[in-house]
Amino acid sequence: MKPLLSTDRLGVTTAGRRGRPSVLLREVGLDVAEGQTLGIVGESGSGKSLTARAITGLLPRGLAAHGSVHFDGQELVGATEKQLRPLRGTSLSLLLQDPFTMLNPLQTAGAGIAESLPGPRRDRAALRDEVVRRLDEVNLPPDVADRRPYQLSGGMRQRVSLACALAGDPRLLIADEPTTALDATTQDDVLRLLKDIQQRRGMALILITHDLRVAFDVCDRIHVMYAGSVLETGPAKALEQSPAHPYSHGLLRSEPPLGHYADELVSIPGSVPSADSVGARCAFADRCQWAEDVCTTARPPLEPLGDERASACLRLPEIDLAPVAVELHGTPPPAPAASAPTVAALTDVRKTFRSTPLIGRPHTTVALQRVSLEVREGECVGLVGETGSGKSTIARCLLGLASPDSGRIDLGGVEITGRRRPKHAHTLVQAVFQDPYSSLNPSLTIGTALREAAGQGPGNSGDPAELLTRVGLPASYAARRPAALSGGERQRVAIARALAVQPRLLICDEPVAALDVSAQAQILELLRDIRRSTGMSMLFITHDLSVVRQMADRLVVLLHGEVVEYGATDTVLGDPRHDYTRQLIEAVPGAPAVPEPDVP
Repeated sequence: MKPLLSTDRLGVTTAGRRGRPSVLLREVGLDVAEGQTLGIVGESGSGKSLTARAITGLLPRGLAAHGSVHFDGQELVGATEKQLRPLRGTSLSLLLQDPFTMLNPLQTAGAGIAESLPGPRRDRAALRDEVVRRLDEVNLPPDVADRRPYQLSGGMRQRVSLACALAGDPRLLIADEPTTALDATTQDDVLRLLKDIQQRRGMALILITHDLRVAFDVCDRIHVMYAGSVLETGPAKALEQSPAHPYSHGLLRSEPPLGHYADELVSIPGSVPSADSVGARCAFADRCQWAEDVCTTARPPLEPLGDERASACLRLPEIDLAPVAVELHGTPPPAPAASAPTVAALTDVRKTFRSTPLIGRPHTTVALQRVSLEVREGECVGLVGETGSGKSTIARCLLGLASPDSGRIDLGGVEITGRRRPKHAHTLVQAVFQDPYSSLNPSLTIGTALREAAGQGPGNSGDPAELLTRVGLPASYAARRPAALSGGERQRVAIARALAVQPRLLICDEPVAALDVSAQAQILELLRDIRRSTGMSMLFITHDLSVVRQMADRLVVLLHGEVVEYGATDTVLGDPRHDYTRQLIEAVPGAPAVPEPDVP
């Protein structure tokens, strides 16, 4: 098929120090035809989003693209803003990860879509009809047109963003991590919708993601990027079954399995280097277990392998990349006995939120409906459910950031409901949140942040060097600030800060949702090690069932603030009894169909 978009030796540079150009993206070549889906995968810092911005001419100030980008016969590199503006939205469009960055919080969803429609202005009735038609295309009701972004769920906001991106009827849509922040069922809905619209329109689609399961489920072909270069290309199914580069192999092995517990979660050691620092060598050599001297003397080219595949590995014929996933089924550690002391307990907890918007009528949302659960000493309890199911509200009630309307909460054998919360409650429970950067003060060094936390604990809770060593970071990191660390390193610091007061319960609220697959495996293995070595109890909140399979002894499934199923993790995921649990499992990309339960 003739490519609609084709790039040749596409690169991006910045001025760098002393006027010497610094390479950020190097010789990227890709083709995508109408009706085809191309996936671009890789860790954070690999150059995925930079490639999208270079294609669309939306590079930040100070960055320059070179090479070639042909779109429907037109050269885009070097084109002026005046030449590019008519193409954006109408011929090629960009859908971003966070819908809040695409939607104006002061505009209704309908106004945002109307603003994106091409052509002359329509009369009000015709414009309303067109907006409603566009909402219907993304499976949203007409009344969404009158709502603002904050009045919509995450999935609805992403659908509105998709409607805006498609309003100009583009021939190519570039979707940059469009489902990263969504729960499994919402992600599945959005991906199915995206694929359905693409097929109906015959539209080309470039999907950027760090979720390999999503890429394999949606894409026809995949490009694996690392340190600003493409290291492997090929059909999605072929790459899934037999990767042809050590980096692709490492990414696949880092994926936590959904179907069984793994004794060890495999990860790729180290982090992604800058493209400029590895220009004359194999970019992956420092992290590759098969690297030899030949890998550091020259940069390997992307060589064809046949069967529409290519790889940039000099040692590929000599190494064995056969084991694709975690092969052995491990044995989960024994769960604490039912007689073990209870560290935290919620009994018939009910919580409602009342909102009074600037525009519109006040409304009340029931977040929790008579929820009861307990966490025993040394136990990890998983909380799963869609966005809005009440998971984070439970965490906030335990942390004292919200008070239940009724019911009782006990922590360490002491009731902490409402005014009964003791002053030392913060030493009993601590939390690790989803975004490690926003949970750390950017103006404080790591050492200062850890000393502040340790000062709130009983006695001497540990110095920064000891806490950093405990989470696998060098003691020298105490002098750094959060901006100087990678996402995985910042999350390790957030864990160290939570451990500083030696809590009995650690609440992990989506602690790996913002991390790529290799950093995710490292953080999960760290949390498992902390639990083994300290006996600390954990409440693990996530929308990723593969992650919770590896972490939790017991699983609680929430739907609209109610507990609809609970039990041992293996039992709940292996033999679900509730239809909603079955829907969650079947929404995971690549998951097999769940057998119907036996009904006596």
